[in-house]
Amino acid sequence: MTVTTRQGVSDAAVIEQSWQEPGVFAALYERHAPHISRYVARRLGDDMADDVTAETFYRAFQKRRHYDLGRPDARPWLYGIAANVMAQYHRKETRMLRAFARSGADPVVQTYGGQLDGADDRVVASGMHQSLAAALAGLSRAHREVLLLIAWADLSYEETAQALGVSVGTVRSRLHRARKRIRAALGGDNPLFVSDEG
Repeated sequence: MTVTTRQGVSDAAVIEQSWQEPGVFAALYERHAPHISRYVARRLGDDMADDVTAETFYRAFQKRRHYDLGRPDARPWLYGIAANVMAQYHRKETRMLRAFARSGADPVVQTYGGQLDGADDRVVASGMHQSLAAALAGLSRAHREVLLLIAWADLSYEETAQALGVSVGTVRSRLHRARKRIRAALGGDNPLFVSDEG
């Protein structure tokens, strides 16, 4: 059976069907690649977004038979794979954040022509984007990953835990520490509006 539309069909169903019909996996790419790419661009810059997104979906395709079909939404799984791919670029991300903190030239605003949404809008509107970049650069990879999966990828605590293969308690703990460090660096402000409530 060829899949012509994915509306109303769970990611798990697409993945399961791709076991017999590998081409069906493209529907998962169409559904989630733009979001993964935007997230990667925000973290590593536009020049890395295509490569990291492609590698994320390549790895997902290779691992699709190990996917837990009891989880209808593959977003946490895909963001977890993307986090693993991006881990090799941790130093690049930190350098990019530090350069942005010094220059104020946000590569995401430049790439997307100033069209931001959600947390990005709030940061730019607050006038703290350079300070936030510096604060993010000062976080450990584990703390930054949790904070940004929740703030920029819009994952829940449970989805973030699933993506990173850690407990919800660990997510809460890391988020609390990350928020505390961000607030301290920004003089008590929280431009990402990420609460400790799950």
